[in-house]
Amino acid sequence: MVGPHFTPGPSDTAPLAAVPAQPGSPPGPGRNDRDPKALALRGAGLLVIAVVAGLVWYLIRHDSTPEPVAQEPAKTSPFDYQLVEGPNKTSDCAAKSYDDTKKFFQGNPCTSLARALYTVQYGDAKALVSVVKVSMPTAAQASQLKQLTDQDGTGNVSDLVRDGTYKAKGAPKVSSDQAEYESAVTGTDVTIVLTDFYDRHKDDALLKRIASDALELSEKLR
Repeated sequence: MVGPHFTPGPSDTAPLAAVPAQPGSPPGPGRNDRDPKALALRGAGLLVIAVVAGLVWYLIRHDSTPEPVAQEPAKTSPFDYQLVEGPNKTSDCAAKSYDDTKKFFQGNPCTSLARALYTVQYGDAKALVSVVKVSMPTAAQASQLKQLTDQDGTGNVSDLVRDGTYKAKGAPKVSSDQAEYESAVTGTDVTIVLTDFYDRHKDDALLKRIASDALELSEKLR
């Protein structure tokens, strides 16, 4: 038996079934956060940023630019030395020395000898300065030579006044007992300075200053 025809009302409509997502449809919210490819790309980007930051920090901490080094001011001498004789050079030190120093060279030949004479004017005082530079085969021999010439009565290397090379009138005898003596040893080199005033001028303190300062002149006797 067929029932009576019935037209459903609005409130009687049956609920529609959910439509399944179609292939290629846009992803829902939050899907990229769980996508392995997206996570990998994000991690790689963070890694690159970290590497670049670390490299910049390393370069800042390890700057290859050398630190500027403060230069020591060049030493200036208060004395104006004028070369008047030499440099006279030889390798036969025994022939250019006397007394015990000559005997020393006969048993310990030097490798080179350079001798020169300078004048220096300081106020009303004028001095003649002999500078001798002896090079020995070893540092030990250089020290022995200095110890020998530092003693009184042991002779020395002949300066250019003593051996007659410099014949200027009125030149003081810088090898006399009144002359001032200084010496220094640097490695295998020995520098010997003898100086005295012209015209019998007397100023012991000034003469000592000149003798000590003149040791630097050995750099010109290369």
